[in-house]
Amino acid sequence: MKNISKVLWTEEANKNLSSIIKYLEENWTNREIEKFLKKLDKHISIIQTQPDSFPKAKNYNVRRSVVTKQTTLYYSISQDTLNIVSIFDNRQNPKKLKI
Repeated sequence: MKNISKVLWTEEANKNLSSIIKYLEENWTNREIEKFLKKLDKHISIIQTQPDSFPKAKNYNVRRSVVTKQTTLYYSISQDTLNIVSIFDNRQNPKKLKI
């Protein structure tokens, strides 16, 4: 499979990321924020080169990548585009997951 060249974030994923960053800013240091963003970037890079490397999510037509034990990235692939659907805080009720 060829590399994925385009990355699109849904409104939901952007909102999720903003909430996570806000939480980290309020409760942790800039170093923790940088670590999280590096992990997120690493997962996105892996997905771009090996989109099938992470398992399909149960009951959804997307794949999931555990970025940290607290956060999971949900995504789909269409042609040469990585669609980031959601970044979910795993400590929440799973019924709150919007995909």
